[in-house]
Amino acid sequence: MTETVRYSAPTIYRRLFAEARPYWAHIATLLTLSLLTAPLKLLIPLPLKITVDSVLGEKPLSELIACLPGIPQELGSTRLLVFACLLLVTLTFLAYLNGLLIWLLYTYTGERMLLRFRSKLLGHLQELPLAYHDVRGVTDSTYRIQVDAQAIQWIVLDGLQPFITSAVTIIAMLAVTANIDWMLACIAVLLTPILLLLTHTWGNRLRKEWESAKQLESSALSVVQESLQSLRVVKAFAAEKREKSRFTGRAWEGVRGHMCVAFSQGMFDLIVGVVLAAGTATALYLGVRHVQAGVISLGDFLLVWAYFAELLGPLQLVGKKLSTIQGAMASADRTLAVLDEMPKVFEKPDALPLPTAQGDLAFEEVSFSYSDEVPTLKAISFAIPRGNCAGIIGTTGAGKTTIAALVMRFYDPNSGRIVLDGHDLRDYRLEDLRNQFSVVLQEPVLFCTTIAENIAYGRPEASMEEIQAAAEAANAHVFIEQMPEGYNSVVGDRGMMLSGGERQRLALARAFLKNAPLLILDEPTSAVDVHTEATIIEALTRLIRGRTTLLVTHRTSLLSMCDVVLTIEHGRLANVQTGPRAERTAPASFGAAM
Repeated sequence: MTETVRYSAPTIYRRLFAEARPYWAHIATLLTLSLLTAPLKLLIPLPLKITVDSVLGEKPLSELIACLPGIPQELGSTRLLVFACLLLVTLTFLAYLNGLLIWLLYTYTGERMLLRFRSKLLGHLQELPLAYHDVRGVTDSTYRIQVDAQAIQWIVLDGLQPFITSAVTIIAMLAVTANIDWMLACIAVLLTPILLLLTHTWGNRLRKEWESAKQLESSALSVVQESLQSLRVVKAFAAEKREKSRFTGRAWEGVRGHMCVAFSQGMFDLIVGVVLAAGTATALYLGVRHVQAGVISLGDFLLVWAYFAELLGPLQLVGKKLSTIQGAMASADRTLAVLDEMPKVFEKPDALPLPTAQGDLAFEEVSFSYSDEVPTLKAISFAIPRGNCAGIIGTTGAGKTTIAALVMRFYDPNSGRIVLDGHDLRDYRLEDLRNQFSVVLQEPVLFCTTIAENIAYGRPEASMEEIQAAAEAANAHVFIEQMPEGYNSVVGDRGMMLSGGERQRLALARAFLKNAPLLILDEPTSAVDVHTEATIIEALTRLIRGRTTLLVTHRTSLLSMCDVVLTIEHGRLANVQTGPRAERTAPASFGAAM
């Protein structure tokens, strides 16, 4: 599993803008509204110029101002002052109305775009092999979906819209300022490349620091998840203080990482502030000298000064956005790295549909390893006729559970093939193939929802009557009815409101309801007492009837249900023997697949 790679800025922009393609119309509208900000900002200082030059002073209105709608034809000072005040209120209202529309469209577009990107990340993560999640951990993937995915919003909206708007504002104000006093405009022109150079230099440093900070944040969150998920073990060993200390240590590393980011951003802001202050002081000196020399009027100077102040805003925005954008670039690296992880199990373009399998299953010289160094299965061959139950026994780590994982195509063999109804598993559509299986695991997986919804997980459209019938078949109906809300009772996180035996019977009910032709049982009774085991075995006997079943177990009591028993040792098929159920019925053909 490779570490997170760093993508170039053009690559990040290209790929994130491609992800945002469905929202280009929204983004274009947002950009148009943002560009209206520039002319509004150009007009807002105008009432001040009118007041200073034509109300307090005696300078006539320029032809451009005189053409404005609503300008008084009789240029009395009182009427002109009232007009200037009304113009100020109108321009301010339009500016704030435009800001409201921008904020509403920004929120809508950003949230929709972010939801779509998060959904894509989740879907891709579900397609990745289990080995990826074993290495990365659930917390890291969760952090990338919840936090890092926001990079698309930060870059596409927070990056594009403000920078384009600022660029247009700078150009417009420079043009107007140059028309009044070209020397003052030159000061702003000289400031721009200096700030761009500083931004480029500091940006690379901030991005590296953000990458480190995000890795540390994800690491600290993994401690929280492990501690809370294993709370019973933590309490049993009185390890609360130890876990708290472990979290504090990891989190403090994250604090140091954020302090490095804050220091770098602060130093950048300090340097930018000094450069802008020097430029502002120079403009103030030259502007006052020009007023004293009669080159421009006081009103012109105040207008230019207001524009210069507006120019500083976009230039400062470049600095303020630098840390956010570089943090977004680091997050984009992490999300794009997930999307570039390739699933190990692929579906052929011309894959065969599989509505309902018959259940004839065979392994033909199947070898598999999780890593290149250690083979897990070595040239395994056997056949299970439809409707028969194969028990798989062997020492821990022999490869029993791997066989079940290969049958459901969680992994593909390194060599050999697995055949279902005469076709290699890789020939079938992946979703169709997995729909042929019901699974009951050693540690049943339940979701924090109602009992009915957990039973119907494999068939969400099932009626309540079908759900109850499945529960009765699994010997679960009685304890469900005794619960306060019956089938509407919530089972809690991972089903912790129920006992181990109750959770296992719900898993059996789920398998009964799905009614798939193939069944995987992985140590279904290892975590229950003898009385509960007898209840579960009774239900299992009904469940396996007519289904091709792989039963992974250490319990000899379960082997009575098997037609064949396969012994796996050190990744090899050590022995094949007829099971007790086959001895009680007509013999079936088992053994090595030819």
